[in-house]
Amino acid sequence: MQDALVIDDNRNTADVLKQMLDVLGLPSRVAYGSSPAMSALRAYVPSLILLDINMPGVAGTEILSYLKREPRLSRIPVIVVTSDDQPETRQRVLKGGALAILIKPVNLEALEGVLRKSGLL
Repeated sequence: MQDALVIDDNRNTADVLKQMLDVLGLPSRVAYGSSPAMSALRAYVPSLILLDINMPGVAGTEILSYLKREPRLSRIPVIVVTSDDQPETRQRVLKGGALAILIKPVNLEALEGVLRKSGLL
């Protein structure tokens, strides 16, 4: 696996997710918000994306939609990381192409479980 991209406007959350990926042996980069994420995605294609959906400016759901429309990026597995545990949100992001959803605060065991179940670890 190349590296993962963590997209979250909350620096602490993004940094913790990056540290968890590092512990699991998955190198990663961080984009602190939607604008830095779009810049990063123009520059390179990550092998995995952890995506917050509640961000100011361009929402994570819009980024997810863009990822699934863009041929160069459409095959990247996306795991949505959010504090929104509503069934409607779950359904919307999974229907929108997310591989899985993790509810914040994410712990290492939950992240590892999703990655293993998805064949990414």
